[in-house]
Amino acid sequence: MTGWLLILTLLLLGGILSTLGDRLGSRVGKARLSIFNLRPRSTAVLITVLTGSLISALSLGLMLLVSRQLRVGLFELDNLQSKIKIAQNELKKRESNLIALRRGDVVLRSGQSLATGTFKLDSPNQAGNVIDRLLQNANIEAYRRVLPGENPNRQILLVPRQDIKKLKLIIEKKGTWVVSIRSAANVLLGENLVYAFPEIRPNVTIVKRGEVLARTSIQTDERTSELIRNKINLLLASTLAEVKRRGSLSSRLEFDPNSINELGKALMTRNISEIDLESVSIRTSYTADTVAILLRLKVKDGLKETVQL
Repeated sequence: MTGWLLILTLLLLGGILSTLGDRLGSRVGKARLSIFNLRPRSTAVLITVLTGSLISALSLGLMLLVSRQLRVGLFELDNLQSKIKIAQNELKKRESNLIALRRGDVVLRSGQSLATGTFKLDSPNQAGNVIDRLLQNANIEAYRRVLPGENPNRQILLVPRQDIKKLKLIIEKKGTWVVSIRSAANVLLGENLVYAFPEIRPNVTIVKRGEVLARTSIQTDERTSELIRNKINLLLASTLAEVKRRGSLSSRLEFDPNSINELGKALMTRNISEIDLESVSIRTSYTADTVAILLRLKVKDGLKETVQL
C-alpha cells in the first residue's frame, strides 16, 4: 500500500470511529447508563476515551500490517543500530587496511610460512608434542613480525582445530613429513590476531646433485647486457618454478650472485654463435630444503661440445 493511500485510509477510519464514539457517548449520556458504578456523565466520558484509544490502536495496527518498514523500525531498531555499528566498524577497519596496504605496512603475506618442521615419529604418541612445538614457534614468529618488540606471552596465532586434528592423523602414519604453518591472509603491522593453516607434504627428494633443472639458449645477436640479464633472470625463474612443481616448500634458490655476474660478463665476450645456459643443482635437496644451484655454459663448437663451469 502506498503512503498516500495509507494516510487517506487512516483519516477515513479515524473520522468514522470518532463519529461512532461521539454518538455512542451521547446516547450513553442521554440514557444515563452507568458502568463500573460510575456516574452517567463519567460513563459517557469513559466511552469517548475508549473510542479514542480504539482509533489509535486500529490506526497503529493497520500501519504495522501494511508497512514492513514501520514494523522493523518499532521492533528491530536496536538490532539494526547494532548491525549498522558493526558494519561501520568493519568499514573503518577495511579502510585502515587499504591505507596500510598502500603504505606497505603488510608484514605477513597470504600463504607466507611462519614455521616449518620435518618429522619422522618413533611413536604416534609424539604427534601432539611436535605439533605443539611447531605452533609455538609459529606464534613466536608471528609476534616478531606483527608485534615487534612485544613479549610473546599470549596466543595470537589461530589455526582451526579441525586442521590440527587432520594434521595429527597424517603425521602419525609411517614416513617422514614436512609441515609448514602458513598465514591465511595478509596481516598488517600491529594486528592482534594471525589466522593460519598447516600445509603438510611427504619429505621426498626434490633434486639430486648435478641434476640439470632448466636451460635456455643465447644467440649471438642476444649478447647485450640487458638481454643477457633477462635471460639469466628467466632461467632462475624457470628453475624455481621447476623445484616448486616437484613439491619443494622453499620460496627461493640458493646461489652465488658474484659468480652469476662473472658469468654474464663472460657471455658478452663469447664469439660462438650459440650457447646453452643451464641451472644445475649442487647438492641433493629434500622437500623443506632450499635448493642450491650454479649456472654453467654449454658451448657447441662444430662437432665438439665443451662444458665450462
